Amino acid sequence: MSDLNNIPSGNNPDDGNDPKSNMNNLGHGYPLLSPVAAAFFGLIGCFFLYQFVGGLLTILIFGTDLERADITSLRLMTIAGQLLFILLPALVFGRVIFGNVSKVIYTKIPKWSEVALFTGGIIILTPLLQVYLYIQNYFIEQLAASYSFVNSIKSFLDSLNELMEKLLGNLIAADTLPDMLLVIFVVAVIPAIAEETMFRGYIQRSFGYKFKPATAALITAIFFGLYHMEPYSLIPLITLGFYFGYSSYKSKTLLIPIFLHFLNNFSAIVMYYIWGDDVLVNSGAANSSELNSSILMFVILSILFAIIIIVTNKFYSQERLNQ
Repeated sequence: MSDLNNIPSGNNPDDGNDPKSNMNNLGHGYPLLSPVAAAFFGLIGCFFLYQFVGGLLTILIFGTDLERADITSLRLMTIAGQLLFILLPALVFGRVIFGNVSKVIYTKIPKWSEVALFTGGIIILTPLLQVYLYIQNYFIEQLAASYSFVNSIKSFLDSLNELMEKLLGNLIAADTLPDMLLVIFVVAVIPAIAEETMFRGYIQRSFGYKFKPATAALITAIFFGLYHMEPYSLIPLITLGFYFGYSSYKSKTLLIPIFLHFLNNFSAIVMYYIWGDDVLVNSGAANSSELNSSILMFVILSILFAIIIIVTNKFYSQERLNQ
């Protein structure tokens, strides 16, 4: 992804123009905030609205014992939270701060060849990150066995993971086809649209008016990882977010990262139905006998993913030459 850094600093992700002209093109009096302030305004607004306001409303409606709440109502509440506290603010912030939603929300129809390339990337990246988790958590367990303070932190993280497992397990579990379709809508479709519109649409594009595309994508990815509040999965989530940002920059459309986000979440649902609750807990670790094979698999998948990135970069370089 190093070719992202070949773009002059401060460029809009859409083109190679000077950032000042990009800002001037937004219209008289816009933006109302600096690009960085606009991005942080979206981050704070999204986090506060969804995690705190949405969480408070959920508790007020269902109480603190969510395991006993009506699951259909809880799923509908989850959809409402994503739409009202993530998607809608992204659209409103884009309109109010930048004067035009299309300046930060862009939906050009991609070519099938683009979709195929990025799909190949996510197919390799998903197991790559899972193997990374096994290796990471192996070393966390080794440190926890040697140092009491690390073990205390790990015990706390394990308790959070156990709570997350119960909540996600209840949300994903389905006995009928209509329930399964609703689960896919709640867990894969809506989050992909809402989160990508906010993060790769509004937030990354806001950062993109100030920083290089790679920097804008990385900063956005870091906050994307932190937003999910899953400590064990922080690095994989940042990596996923960066790949989504890379795909958004290269394809110049939100439709690609939305599709990739959907595939990632949909694959988690499928794995849950195949293997059960274990896939929802990210504290699992490779044992000592599996460590070498896990490292080997990590290296192989990393090489394959690097090849996909090289092919993708060459594809877009050729596309620019053909224009």
